[in-house]
Amino acid sequence: MTQIARFLTPEGPRYGLIVNGIVYTLAGPAQTDLFGGGDLAPGERAGPVDAIPLLPPVAPSKIVCIGRNYAAHAAEHGAAVPDEPMLFLKPPSALIEHGGEIVLPPGVGRVDHEAELAVIIGRRATHVRREDALDYVFGYTCANDVSARECQKKDGQWGRAKGFDTFCPLGPWIVTGLDPSDLAIACHVNGEPRQSARTSDMVFDVAALVSFVSGVMTLLPGDVLLTGTPSGVSPLAGGDTVEVTIEGIGTLRNTVRSAR
Repeated sequence: MTQIARFLTPEGPRYGLIVNGIVYTLAGPAQTDLFGGGDLAPGERAGPVDAIPLLPPVAPSKIVCIGRNYAAHAAEHGAAVPDEPMLFLKPPSALIEHGGEIVLPPGVGRVDHEAELAVIIGRRATHVRREDALDYVFGYTCANDVSARECQKKDGQWGRAKGFDTFCPLGPWIVTGLDPSDLAIACHVNGEPRQSARTSDMVFDVAALVSFVSGVMTLLPGDVLLTGTPSGVSPLAGGDTVEVTIEGIGTLRNTVRSAR
């Protein structure tokens, strides 16, 4: 497995390999175009991963999300498990990095965390067969599908509830070569456990999701697919620290600030 970070330099965003906790800027064109087909070879040493300014690990054209993909989460909201994947979108402007601040907007009421496995698309995918779907995946990372519950219920659709600025923490890095079929996924708020499940609990697995979504819309390199959240979602408050941990990837950590 390989860890790839995206980070800020005086020259702009760069991609780098993480080796034993040290980030090395990718050599050649891959340092600015991760999906351009160049070799993922380490170049110059950038520094310890905990000492450089990480960015969201990709800059996607779109973030495609799946609702009610864990039966227990659907049940905790009194909803049925869908017969086929339920799609919605989050705008790329909602992205924030590992260590970034989730801002609770004024007047929206309850805002929940949702720990999710995020799939990073590696090449253009249109009408992909399920048996080929994982060939279109570049890697995986952690995500938090932050959600304004009262907006979700009031609006009858999820665009506003899921789309506020800072409502899509993503990171801390991409891991390639990972088997997504049975990974532990957890969420902690201020160190207290809130969500715990395995990706094997998904109603629709990663291959099924990539195939289904690619039959609806073309997925482009760098696009992000959020695969749904387990049960145990709970409200966030100003001053909280929320952590999403996925086996084989690491921990995405963000603080919360109230703008109310």
